Amino acid sequence: MAANRKMSLIALGGNLPADANAPQVTLSKAISALQSDDVVLRAVSRFFRTPCFPAGAGPDYVNAAVAVETALSAGALLARLHEVEAQFSRVREQRWGMRTLDLDLVDYGGAVLPDAEGFARWQGLPLESQMQEAPGQLILPHPRIQDRAFVLVPLCDIAPRWCHPVLQKTAAEMLAELPVQDVAEVTPL
Repeated sequence: MAANRKMSLIALGGNLPADANAPQVTLSKAISALQSDDVVLRAVSRFFRTPCFPAGAGPDYVNAAVAVETALSAGALLARLHEVEAQFSRVREQRWGMRTLDLDLVDYGGAVLPDAEGFARWQGLPLESQMQEAPGQLILPHPRIQDRAFVLVPLCDIAPRWCHPVLQKTAAEMLAELPVQDVAEVTPL
């Protein structure tokens, strides 16, 4: 890996069709659209089906994870993710709502952004506040990765030994700490 390049992890998901394509087709096309001279794909997980939350609120989600090597800054990579989402008709109207495509930057070379205090504030935010507030800046690593089987199951497909830079736990260790039922609901397509 070039000295100025960072390994980054991205979680993908969607549960609504885009241009009449099923979510798994959208995810495949988004992975292709993400690649460039600045973003080199290094690993792609299998695709998984995850029940919509809360149950019955909409179609099931399709989730995946990719590892990329990038010369872009964390902010520029996030902007690229938003550009790709827009290509697939992503509209940001409702926090945690149904969507055609969601690309979340989970990790950027082990960076903790904006800083340890800023990360800790978002990680410790109560669920009801998380549902209402959106950070005005990039928070890394993703502050709720340790709670989300739909992120950790695909992530463990490609990077089970990735270590959370704050929690000091691997993806596999965090997944093992989740309720068995949550993990069992994330099934390969």
